[in-house]
Amino acid sequence: MDLGIIQAATCNFSDDNKLGQGGFGPVYRGILPNGKEIAVKRLSTRSHQGTTEFKNEVRLIAKLQHRNLVRMLGCCIQNEERLLVYEYLANKSLDSFLNILQTNSERRSLLDWRRRLDIIAGIARGLLYLHEDSLLKVIHRDLKAGNVLLDSDMNPKISDFGMAKIFEGELGEANTNRIVGTYGYIAPEYAIEGIFSVKSDVFSFGVLLLEILSGQKNSDHYQQHGRTLLRSVTWELWNQERGLELIDPLLRDSYSPNEASKCIRIALLCVQENVERRPTMSLVVTMLRSEQMVLPEPTQPPTYVRRQAPVPDASSTSTEGRSTKSHSINEVTLSNVTAR
Repeated sequence: MDLGIIQAATCNFSDDNKLGQGGFGPVYRGILPNGKEIAVKRLSTRSHQGTTEFKNEVRLIAKLQHRNLVRMLGCCIQNEERLLVYEYLANKSLDSFLNILQTNSERRSLLDWRRRLDIIAGIARGLLYLHEDSLLKVIHRDLKAGNVLLDSDMNPKISDFGMAKIFEGELGEANTNRIVGTYGYIAPEYAIEGIFSVKSDVFSFGVLLLEILSGQKNSDHYQQHGRTLLRSVTWELWNQERGLELIDPLLRDSYSPNEASKCIRIALLCVQENVERRPTMSLVVTMLRSEQMVLPEPTQPPTYVRRQAPVPDASSTSTEGRSTKSHSINEVTLSNVTAR
């Protein structure tokens, strides 16, 4: 797309049109001459993401089409600008609905029980498409609430493919020295060994599922509850047969206890430390749909230990260089963590 058209649509990237700030850079709302609303991601010169990630996202989104993936309308590489133009999604990100620090709970109350189940199912279908049903096998590597956008009908759409990896043929696992993602969502084998696969995305999905059920962001829960991760608290409640205490108090008695217990079990299955024990997304979709399927018992999820005291916010983080093994197999030390 022509830079001039995008500048006119966003009033030259006016602060009044700024929707938010991500690891890529700021995002602006715009209106094209035909009246169509757009969202424009503008690569920041200070972003840890660069031209490689920019081209990666363009290449991926152009080839992927699914109702639960965000749709790209165009891109622009002109002068010093690197711009991605997407469909505008009125309800922004799921992250904004799960912020427990909000004093006004009205926005989060829009997520009633049935809507939460629909969002969970939509995210699962989107991941299944990426892993198994598209022409390319794609590992997202940064699935989180901030990268799930909601349209005017609250339908979820997975976004931000700058860190995604494409696999061809039967390959489905790779090793890297550059670990990217968001603290709290990263699978242990990825954090320790730099090994990522579709099961890494499954782990992230499990964490996201717990956030949707509880109405709490993983990072906020960590900061406010004695540095205990949301998945660890869930495991303790589950073992004490008090799993339903995890469910968002805003839902009160409006949810189905059986459905809630099933979702908690699925989330715990997804965040198991043993990669082989985690279900595939095709199995997750089946488990979510089935009312009769007997689900296996989950095992204890891994815990994380960080050297640095501050906890990153919802923005993505990356570690340059492979993380080191700690004394316990259930502990991962993430050092040199910087906001992306």
